Amino acid sequence: MPKTMPKTMRRIVANVFVSLDGVAETPEKWAPPLLDDEVKGAIAAQLGGGDAILLGRRTYQTFAEAFTGDKRDDPFGKQMTATPKYVLSSTLTEADWANTTLVGDDPAAAVAALKAAEGGDIVVNGSVSVLRWLLERGLLDEVSVMVFPLVLGSGDRLFPEGTAEIPLALRSSRAFATGVVQLVYSRAEEGA
Repeated sequence: MPKTMPKTMRRIVANVFVSLDGVAETPEKWAPPLLDDEVKGAIAAQLGGGDAILLGRRTYQTFAEAFTGDKRDDPFGKQMTATPKYVLSSTLTEADWANTTLVGDDPAAAVAALKAAEGGDIVVNGSVSVLRWLLERGLLDEVSVMVFPLVLGSGDRLFPEGTAEIPLALRSSRAFATGVVQLVYSRAEEGA
């Protein structure tokens, strides 16, 4: 009798941009000058490793505007449009961007069901509030923090004052020619 392979749970992996002083707000305004082909390649590799995207409302609206209409012929825009997207929002009532599903009234149960379904990684790109929410609930498996060599001085921080302690373990690091550093973390094993 052949053995069946145990089903592995999908991972949720996040990618977030921060300044050296921890600001994660509006990276579209300050990150582009440092997004050379090498950095873009690292970002594309992470997105390419997933077959679904989990977004918050603001990031969803920003991406939908950026990758539809006249910009839909961009290869990255095509990939973003074709990939199934799940939006965590308590205020959106409809989502017009192709392949988008609004997550229902019980987001924790919906995300747990997405993780339990067959498929590749579920990617969170940007969506800092979603990243925080997932970490607090133990649903985030990995976070890639791209640290940009800029001090912005003000703006919404990745982890604001009063965030509960969450031990993480460094899995890899990489420095790019532009000075951007990618730090990849997962939850630290308890007792390790």
